[in-house]
Amino acid sequence: MREDNLEETIKNVLQREVSDEVFHIEGLEGRIVTELAGQLPKSSPLEALKRLLAPTRGARLGQLAVIGATAAVFLVLGVFLAGRLPFLEGNPRVTVTPSGNEVLFIMPAIGAQSVTVVGSFNAWEATPLSDENGDGIWTKSISLPPGRYEYAFVIDGRWWGQDPLADEYVRSFGAYNSVRYVGLAGDGA
Repeated sequence: MREDNLEETIKNVLQREVSDEVFHIEGLEGRIVTELAGQLPKSSPLEALKRLLAPTRGARLGQLAVIGATAAVFLVLGVFLAGRLPFLEGNPRVTVTPSGNEVLFIMPAIGAQSVTVVGSFNAWEATPLSDENGDGIWTKSISLPPGRYEYAFVIDGRWWGQDPLADEYVRSFGAYNSVRYVGLAGDGA
């Protein structure tokens, strides 16, 4: 057989092979999807719960939805109970007096020798807190007019700008300061 004939013969055979198999490729995706759909297991509620709790990518969205719904339920429950429980009435940090707003600053510092509060309300000069019963809870009540106040605690000479009872925090000159709003809407004073 000559070389020209060999190439032509191979080409003809390959074309016949491809044309014979084309019908197998057409519609293959649909046949696979149909076959797989028939093989999917039917899931019970317990299996659905197991998939929801499984740490797979698909279940993570479901997990986040469950966490969000749980948080919403607790938030609604907390708002509902806040008006009914006597120890939650009012704001324990801020009380109104005839002379103005008494703001109670509280800092737990067990073992500290001195705790002071500095802020925009006292020109950043130290105002000492006291721990009268020695339990490590330092307090000071300061009368303040309505407004926004930045402050921080100084515990044994070290700056502590993140009061857990603050309304918010700001970062100034590389250190955190706490912020309190007094006598403005939302704080009950």
